[in-house]
Parts: sequence; C-alpha cells; structure tokens
Amino acid sequence: MIRLEGIETFIAAAEQGSLSEAARALNLSRSVVSERLSELEREIGARLIQRTTRRMTLTEDGLAFLPRARRIAREVSEAAAELAQRRGQLVGSLRISGPVSFGYLHLGPALYPFLQQHPGIELTLDLDDRFVDVEADGYDAVIRHGPIRDSWLIAIGLAPSRRMLVASPAYLEANGTPRTIAELEQHRAILYTNRIADWRFDGPDGSVNLHPRHALRVNNGLIMRDAAVAGMGLTMLPSFMIHAEVKAGTLRVVDVGAEPERAEIHLAYPKAQQPSAMLRAFIDYLRHAFGSPPYWDIS
Repeated sequence: MIRLEGIETFIAAAEQGSLSEAARALNLSRSVVSERLSELEREIGARLIQRTTRRMTLTEDGLAFLPRARRIAREVSEAAAELAQRRGQLVGSLRISGPVSFGYLHLGPALYPFLQQHPGIELTLDLDDRFVDVEADGYDAVIRHGPIRDSWLIAIGLAPSRRMLVASPAYLEANGTPRTIAELEQHRAILYTNRIADWRFDGPDGSVNLHPRHALRVNNGLIMRDAAVAGMGLTMLPSFMIHAEVKAGTLRVVDVGAEPERAEIHLAYPKAQQPSAMLRAFIDYLRHAFGSPPYWDIS
C-alpha cells in the first residue's frame, strides 16, 4: 500500500532539488527521507529519483508521477480541510506564489493577522517575479500584477493598480521636466527587465507605446524605485511601490498629458481546481485588507 508520507516526501525532494533540503523542509533526518523514498519506489515498482554523490534528478517515471503525486496530496489536504470547515475551522496547507516587491511591501504584512486568525493554516509563500506555472509548480494560486492571459486560469481581482511616471526633484531640475510623451525620448529611463520595456499611455487619441532610452535595466522594482530617488532617471512604477516616496516628496509625479496604462492585482488558480475554503477565505481577506480603493492610493 502506498503511504501518503512517502508521496509527500517525494514531492518535497522534487521541489527542493536535494534530499538534504527536503529533510530540512520536512523537519526530518536525511536518512528518514531516503528510507521513505526507497519504500515508495518499492511500493510502486519504479525508480523515481536518480541519486549520485553530487546531485539528485527525477527519472522519466519520476517526472510522470510528480503531477499525480501533487494531486493526491492536494486532494487529501482538501478533504481534511473540508472536514475541519464543518467544525468551523480552517485547517491545512496553502501554497502561494507572488511578485517580490508587492510581496515584501504589502502581501507579507497582510498575511500576518490572517494567519493569527487561522492558526490551523500552514502557508507557504514563494516570492518570484517570473510567471510560474501554477499547477506544474505545485501552487494553489498565484498573485500577479497585470493581466492574466492564460485561458486555463481563473483570475480574481484583488485590487486596482495605478502606474505613475516619476523622477526625483534633483533629476528634473538638472534635466528639465517633460511635458509631452515625445519629450520623454530625450530622457534617461529606469526599466524593468522581466517584462516588455515599453511605457504604455492612454491618451485622448488612444493607446501610445514608447520605448525609452534606458540608463538602467533591472529585474527588481524596489531597486528601480531607489534608483529613481537617487536621480538616475525617470521610471514608471505602480503606486503601491512609490506612494510613500511621492508623499514625502523624494519622487515627483511627471504629467505628460496622458495617463500611464492601468493594471490590476489578481489572484489566479486553475479552472480544473475547485478553490478550497482556505483559498476563498484568503481571497476575501486580502480584498478587505487592501481596500477599494486600495490604501496605498489614499492620500
């Protein structure tokens, strides 16, 4: 009979990339992890993991078994959570991915009281700006800033997001303040490398795209913000990242006669996956915590 603990150990080993890291994640000894994996392989009659002294890789059978193992573990967790819900409790594991800057500034602080209210929830939060594969990477849901174009995902809006074109007072005094989109072409820009670098504006004649000349390209919004404060150039960032700096005057909003394209902060989960009671409670809590309009847009 296949034991659930063996399946959970296999999932941890696959996600952590080594037996030692899996043991640390599960709070077990490495020998126990190795023993559980060997037992699982005997039970299903296939080698799942190729072990060497330096590395661990999944075999073809292991790669084929991993998504099924995740579904089994998820269904067991959801069944336990459903029974707990009948007793008025939220219990079980919840794995979420979110963007780095938003996670650090707003998502993390919102989570602490939520977890205090529901001590039976075991939450794993992975902060990553890349577009992770919700199901393949084993997440219950992902939080993204911007449109959700994957047809197999259900997107739930958490909060609107307003982009702002900003620069430091020192930069504007030294280089002049642009008044039109065309004038932006003469200025240095701080751009984000993980997305298309175009600046998009909604003008009176429709959408306008500008590919600015960059002074700095970086894959982290907080560094973009700090570079703008340091006078490196203009940058376009969501208000949730710069509201404090704009209020303090270390960044100024630049008006070029057109509004930067708006976005929204979404939570997305697979259509084939019925959202658990925990996930529904998580969504409701975040919507309430961020507010409408969100607190970072309230002066």
